[in-house]
Amino acid sequence: MDTTSLSMTEMVRGFSDYVNRVAYRGERFILLRGRKPVAELRPIPSGRLLGELEAVLRSLPALTATEAESYAADIEEARARLPQAEPRDPWQS
Repeated sequence: MDTTSLSMTEMVRGFSDYVNRVAYRGERFILLRGRKPVAELRPIPSGRLLGELEAVLRSLPALTATEAESYAADIEEARARLPQAEPRDPWQS
């Protein structure tokens, strides 16, 4: 989404509206003081950082041996149901 520039005066006069536009529409605004950019109003990123993945995975409960075997069997069954297509050359016209 594009970023819109706003003067500080515009921002103050319509603060609630601009915050709602950020929150509900995901809009971004650059705030200007005397035509000079001084701040940005944008949505806060949601989710987690990729660097946190290892810790998240370690925090998950471990499968028992029976659960792991059942899971592996489910995966093999799902793979067997997939169509066996020949590899296609993406560069071929």
